[in-house]
Amino acid sequence: MPGTELFGNEERKEINDVLETGILFRYNHDQQRNGIWKAKDFEAEVCKITGAKYAHAMSSGSTAIATALAASGIGTGDEVIVPPFTYIATVEAVLFVGAIPVFAEIDETLCLSAAGIKNAITPNTKAVCLVHMCGGMADMDGIMEVMNEHSLILVEDAGQAFAATYKGTATGLFGTAGSYSFDFFKIATAGEGGVLVTNDEAVYKLADSYSDHGHDHVGSNRGMEQHPILGFNYRISELHAAVGVAQTRKVPHIREVNRKHKQMLVDLLSQTEGISFAHLCDPAGDSATFLNILMPDTETAARTVAEMNKAGIGGFNYWYTNMYHFINQWDHIKHLKTASKLPVQLLGHSQDYTNLHLPKSQEVIGRLISFGIRCTWTAEEVATLAGRIATCAKAAMSVEQTIA
Repeated sequence: MPGTELFGNEERKEINDVLETGILFRYNHDQQRNGIWKAKDFEAEVCKITGAKYAHAMSSGSTAIATALAASGIGTGDEVIVPPFTYIATVEAVLFVGAIPVFAEIDETLCLSAAGIKNAITPNTKAVCLVHMCGGMADMDGIMEVMNEHSLILVEDAGQAFAATYKGTATGLFGTAGSYSFDFFKIATAGEGGVLVTNDEAVYKLADSYSDHGHDHVGSNRGMEQHPILGFNYRISELHAAVGVAQTRKVPHIREVNRKHKQMLVDLLSQTEGISFAHLCDPAGDSATFLNILMPDTETAARTVAEMNKAGIGGFNYWYTNMYHFINQWDHIKHLKTASKLPVQLLGHSQDYTNLHLPKSQEVIGRLISFGIRCTWTAEEVATLAGRIATCAKAAMSVEQTIA
């Protein structure tokens, strides 16, 4: 959790700015706030890092991706291609805007593949919700070719890939809109928060209104503002935005250090036969928040995880059995267990969610073990961790050879 590693006086200063004015609301109260606009500052910092023309801060990455979908014109009855490997909020957002998820294959990038998307397209497909997982990026050249060929809308969930780029373009800026998460576990945190980015002014204006009950935010009297569209309350508070400001300013430093630590781990672990790594389409654009190890097969990965647990190694995820990031454990999605009826339950869906055939995704995630990179590690700690991982992997693979 790099962002949370570096809490300090910068965050306290930004929070105190807000407390001194007493204005915790992000809009209006111009006279009382004495020029303190933390949500606007947060958005500006995100634009600096990503190069986005427009950024809009919200209460979470989940509300940011939901708003990105809605502002891109995706709604009831639209089929949206989604990955089976993502934080579940991506799929929830599609369902809650009334759209119909269609699951497609990922590959060793840990993201939807161009081939996976192409094979999942139906006459009713309107959009793709692409997720850039574990700090890296999807194969955007191949994916954009499919988008353009089939005239599909692309919306990007880059919740885990803030500060990652592909050939110079930030993740989140290839489609109509993108989103980032600033929750407690990301490269930068606002405690809770998310940011939508876009280069399209019309999409930005829709997002601005949609995330605040339809307000157009014109004028100084909130109660007399126009409401060009319906919306809901996805606002961020000035306190959360204040933390986000300080944290986002630290991201270039965090990314630089993380890249050094990740490269050290890769160099050391590459010496262990049987360990490989998730594919980075543009290594120069890696945000380096995760080291993503691929073991030879699911069985070896499971044994490696067991060895690491036995050795007391923490800080890793085995997504194959994770309850919230991989489709195997999403029984409530598969059976559409909801508190209230959703459009997909009335309109139907082209896939049988209880019997999906995604062999490539199962194979990749079964082999995947991810370690969070810390910017506060020492070189000695990095070397020690690599050694412990290698020892566990070798033990797991020696068992495989014995069985064989």
